[in-house]
Amino acid sequence: MAGYLLTLGDMALAIVGIALASAAAYKLLPLLGMKREAATGYALIMPWLLGFLIWTAYPILASLFYSFTDFNVFQAPNFVGLDNYVRILTSDTGFWPSLRLTLLYGALSLPLGLAGALAVAMLLARHVRGIGTWRTLYYLPAVIPGVAVILLWRWLLGTDGLFNQALSPLYRVLGVDSPSWFTDERFALPGLIIMSLWGVFGSNAVILLAGIKNIPGQLYESAELDGAGNLAKFTNITIPMLSPTLFYTLILGVIAAVKTFEPGIFIKLNPRTIGTFLQVLVYNNAFAGGNSRMGYASAMSWIMLAVILVLTLLTFRSSAAWVYYESDKKS
Repeated sequence: MAGYLLTLGDMALAIVGIALASAAAYKLLPLLGMKREAATGYALIMPWLLGFLIWTAYPILASLFYSFTDFNVFQAPNFVGLDNYVRILTSDTGFWPSLRLTLLYGALSLPLGLAGALAVAMLLARHVRGIGTWRTLYYLPAVIPGVAVILLWRWLLGTDGLFNQALSPLYRVLGVDSPSWFTDERFALPGLIIMSLWGVFGSNAVILLAGIKNIPGQLYESAELDGAGNLAKFTNITIPMLSPTLFYTLILGVIAAVKTFEPGIFIKLNPRTIGTFLQVLVYNNAFAGGNSRMGYASAMSWIMLAVILVLTLLTFRSSAAWVYYESDKKS
């Protein structure tokens, strides 16, 4: 009971603090020369602004500082300069296999996932009876919790799982044993990619469906009058007009691939041979097994951020060759 009352007291103090900060912004900002309308806006967004500064901006800056220290949470940080970064890049036996697995996983799963999401979006864009019901059914897998999905795939792709049982006649013909998808380094990556295809029914399909529905119908009508077939309409109208939406989903997919977490936590991969995902490696160094190497994990997270920035920049640089905007003036 005492703990419950203490929690209520903390919540009350937080509410009072936010209210005082909002009132101070409303009263003080006009005295500093800001227009009353702008001051009102800052006062209204003060809860979000405080949350961003306290729970997002401060942890980011703190992690940057801790990345240059030897910090285990329980003792004061000890400044070590670039030692954490050097150790990660030169002597950490788990980093390079994890980087390789993460990049290969993204390079293979992302195109397949986008192609699958586009195929689903094309199906859901058709004018058929009960299309609303079909759209709901196709999106249902996306609302299943990630942990439940991982456990389902562990059962499907286990050594004695449904996937191997269904393919057992083929294995006998080929004279091979049922593969252990997540423990054998030859099959771990294909197993993870198969599991990632579950995502074709998620938000990417919805975003692409919105992009498809936004394509003017007159373009398809004009193409039909010129005798264009379905393939010609798809390659010359759908893909160019949908390219900005594909670009958006590609950027989100690149970031999500590098930040992959759940499969590496709930599926035990061999980090020495197969590797694990970078996000999982950061987590293991920070929290798992009583490590509490927070400074080391912070340095690894900033290296992961650098990987995301490089891949995102390369994706942006490639967009000039394949992304089409209606407002572009081409000579």
